[in-house]
Amino acid sequence: MEFIDGGVTAAKGFMASGLHCGIRKNRSKSDLALIVSDRPCAAAGMYTQNLVKGAPVALTQRNLADGIAQAVICNSGIANTCAPDGMEKAEEMGQIAAEVLGLAPSDIVVASTGVIGPSLPTENIRAAAPDLKAALSPQGSHAAAEAIMTTDTVAKEVAVSCEIGGHQVKIGGISKGSGMIHPNMATMLCFVTSDCAIAPDLLRKAVKTAADATFNMISVDGDTSTNDTFVVLSNGAAENPEITEVGEDYFAFVEALEAVSRKLAKMMARDGEGATKLVIYRVEGAQDLETARQVARAVSCSTLVKAAMFGADANAGGRTMCAIGYSGAQVDVGKVDVSFRSAKGQVDVVKAGFGIEFSEELALEVLKESEIETFIHLHMGEISAEAYGCDLTYDYVKINADYRT
Repeated sequence: MEFIDGGVTAAKGFMASGLHCGIRKNRSKSDLALIVSDRPCAAAGMYTQNLVKGAPVALTQRNLADGIAQAVICNSGIANTCAPDGMEKAEEMGQIAAEVLGLAPSDIVVASTGVIGPSLPTENIRAAAPDLKAALSPQGSHAAAEAIMTTDTVAKEVAVSCEIGGHQVKIGGISKGSGMIHPNMATMLCFVTSDCAIAPDLLRKAVKTAADATFNMISVDGDTSTNDTFVVLSNGAAENPEITEVGEDYFAFVEALEAVSRKLAKMMARDGEGATKLVIYRVEGAQDLETARQVARAVSCSTLVKAAMFGADANAGGRTMCAIGYSGAQVDVGKVDVSFRSAKGQVDVVKAGFGIEFSEELALEVLKESEIETFIHLHMGEISAEAYGCDLTYDYVKINADYRT
């Protein structure tokens, strides 16, 4: 498996586009994206567990019930959540895409992101639809990635190539997410495409496995969005023998899907609102996977740990122990070791559950870097897990204090 260029259009048979249609006031920012396959795809998704769901989430869940889709349309700027006409506007958005592409509305994935509450101006989408279709390109991934951004500072695209069943298979995706990120299923918005031939039921299984290992392990601010959607479309254009059962080919597909998902998850954590650092939390020596994930999530979500990371304060070690203690995981805290590592070296701060002497100067240098790894060893087994987060800065408050105004 290797990382390649191309993003969400790296796989055979996919095109994408993005443009400004007037949903966002700033004309320099794109706000409408389209992704299309040249043939029907096996399709599967994961969605927010928030009881307040955007209308597009409910519509997409309904459309993907049969495991088939062929296109994605997504707007940024307005979330189409808590709007009285939300479902009507979501359905109209899907109908617009279906009409311009000559597809059935039930084969369209509809997604929105942005401000919660306002009605979505679908007349803007309808007016822009012909140009959106005309702009479709096998090189359109970046345009689509930019069009789904809100407070993101960079577009997020990833693709990999691997061999499955003797055929070259490609998987690529785009995502957006910077704030209101505390996934309880997947992420803010993530669209992944593949040319692998895989049965819809196996794709659903693979999507959940990938989400649990990657997107469900990131947190920026503790807020689970109303519009979280992670959708994978796989069109079979690679002509590999269709994956219909769990076996070598299935595991190869999951490995590649996880690689794409993990890279996107890290990009979102690094681009957290106001963030200056990506922090990777690696838990080792757990007795089972759920324990490892519980500990990693608790520490990555700690406001105090995030603040200490911003200040390059090694007191993050004590705060890490605190978070482990309330994580709910059954661990022997008297066995726990904690270390921090970056390009400037490694500093050990906790040994067997107790704080130890360390060089404050080295700790400062290690924690000042833009990418930091926190190692937590439980010494209770052989299982490991990772979580991804960022630091908490003054700018996070500034961004969210005037997000709309």
